[in-house]
Amino acid sequence: MTRILLIVGGGIAAYKAAELIRLLKKRGHAVRCVLTDSGAHFVTPMTLAALSEDKVYTTLWDLKDEAEMGHIQLSREADLIVVAPATADLLARMAGGLANDLATTILLATDTPVLAAPAMNVRMWGHVATQRNVAQLRADGITVMEPDEGPMACGEFGPGRLPEPAAIAAAIEAALKPVARRLAGRHVLVTAGPTHEPIDPVRYLANRSSGRQGFAIAESLARLGARVTLVAGPVTLVTPPGVDRIDVETAREMADAVADALPADAAVMVAAVADWHVAAAPQKMKKGAAVPVLQLAENPDILARVAQGPDRPRLVVGFAAETERVVEHAVAKRIRKQADWIVANDVSGDVMGGGANTVSLITADGIETWDRLPKPVVADRLAERIADALSDPV
Repeated sequence: MTRILLIVGGGIAAYKAAELIRLLKKRGHAVRCVLTDSGAHFVTPMTLAALSEDKVYTTLWDLKDEAEMGHIQLSREADLIVVAPATADLLARMAGGLANDLATTILLATDTPVLAAPAMNVRMWGHVATQRNVAQLRADGITVMEPDEGPMACGEFGPGRLPEPAAIAAAIEAALKPVARRLAGRHVLVTAGPTHEPIDPVRYLANRSSGRQGFAIAESLARLGARVTLVAGPVTLVTPPGVDRIDVETAREMADAVADALPADAAVMVAAVADWHVAAAPQKMKKGAAVPVLQLAENPDILARVAQGPDRPRLVVGFAAETERVVEHAVAKRIRKQADWIVANDVSGDVMGGGANTVSLITADGIETWDRLPKPVVADRLAERIADALSDPV
């Protein structure tokens, strides 16, 4: 039985800790809880104790517990420490190595793997200080999930919501699974995000891709031991640990960066590349009597170039974002582009910018549709398939 130490931070999302405990217990894990002072304003120790069937720890100053070096025992006895919700304040104290309460003392005293699920206001999540703290924690080896996007208790909308308990439970399962470095010695090229095609110095053509699925795939591949080159369009995401990142803006810049990154054992073309560009005006176009006419020209077909080029990777995976006849269009795209696989997803809902995805994997052997899953779980599943494919004899 695996032992999970759940640290419940403050914030309205603390109530979701109860559902997370229920899911983990159902999957056979032992759960012990640490409740911060702030968290106790939103959920009671009695609730967590009843669900976890274990004592709840709340203070560093319990004479009996600390006489037995309780915070040291708690930090060492767990197989995984989970911080959910991880508030902006808690992430900052973790990144700074502070130990001013039971939770942060445990985190500083541990050599156990740590997973944090952030929850905070959208502006707090986007603040440069929070992003710096998250980058530091990831560099320190802590797994920090991406928050969900949606309406918040404060009335604002955007990224910052605590991931759903099912998504956190899935991330916990992945963290507990021993990671075989199945892609050690392999080079995998990944593209992610949108491209921006300038119209003038202040306007551009683009789409709503957030880059989250591509970044998650790059992270999963790196965890499996691959040397990952990530060519990223304009996004605000933190570079995954162990990934070499190249930032570009336009489709033509992305095509050049992809060509320079080859050869590779596999290429995963996740980026939502703009199909067209225009001849950008040198100065901002002003409103006038006449509406400007934009003359569109086709951008390079990066997926087709990689799949049909002289440096073709052994495995070429494309993505197809569709709004109708999703599988039908994806099947045709695989043949037209000469890709090995196409990952098709229906983007008619909240997929672009959202935290979950429903995909179908199109290969020469058939079609496999996966249930709606958090994007990191989709990434893990696809990375394992890529490792399987590259391990097969040519």
